[in-house]
Amino acid sequence: MGLMIYLDGKFVDEEEAKVSVFDHGVLYGDGIFEGIRAYHGQVFKLKEHIERLYQGAQTILLDINETPDEMVRVVTETCRRNNLSDAYIRLVVTRGKGDLGLDPRKCPKSTTFCIASSITLYPEELYTNGLALATVATRRNIAEACNPRVKSLNYLNNIYAKIEANLADVGEGILLNNEGYVAEATGDNIFIVRKGVLITPPIYVGLLEGVTRNCVMELARKRGIEVKETLFTRMDMYTADECFLTGTAAEVIPAVKYDGRVIGTGKPGEITKTLIQDYRDYVKNAGDGAEI
Repeated sequence: MGLMIYLDGKFVDEEEAKVSVFDHGVLYGDGIFEGIRAYHGQVFKLKEHIERLYQGAQTILLDINETPDEMVRVVTETCRRNNLSDAYIRLVVTRGKGDLGLDPRKCPKSTTFCIASSITLYPEELYTNGLALATVATRRNIAEACNPRVKSLNYLNNIYAKIEANLADVGEGILLNNEGYVAEATGDNIFIVRKGVLITPPIYVGLLEGVTRNCVMELARKRGIEVKETLFTRMDMYTADECFLTGTAAEVIPAVKYDGRVIGTGKPGEITKTLIQDYRDYVKNAGDGAEI
């Protein structure tokens, strides 16, 4: 028996977890998802993830069958069914089965599934030595076309960028917005440090408001580190003292090179290392998660 998957009110073996080929999540990427972590028997920041899921659903006029409270139970029970106290969780809601046309009104009922497994996005040595980054040619979606604040199943913008990063043989690609400002990485938010100030792009530049991003800013402020959400460019990246990325899967990972330029000393900086440790301590000891 493989993993137990939640699918529309039932738990089924992964071999039996199937959605229709007429599901608009498959046909058009019409749906939303969350990537969530569990640590030491608690699902980390589950309330924030569920809130973001339902905000995305509201934005794209997607009716979710489960209530938010029911969805919390879906996530925790999926971990329990798979005997996982530490896990990476993928919660997905699609538009559901319809016809071959675009019209979402032809999909009478959405589809929900939840997977709990494990993930290793980067090898541990990169957390010690740091990533190399590169600007990709693909620009971040503009909000008026496909708002990046909605964590939708339509991730082709990110995948284009990831392909370019792979071809450049770097750990991550950095997307600029249509005006040339730094937005985010293909799957993570970005921070730089300049003269002791922690800087990250504002939401309106065109990025997903990351749960880890917000947590790291909170941890930095508790440390007395000044935090600014402001626009910056590639040159600001080239001349930064430090740089790191944040995300649910990646957690907090340093970057030491960008577009062939060494960032700072070429090693993870002191503020970066402090926040990596603070974040690891926080997820280890946090009591604000949902118990499995």
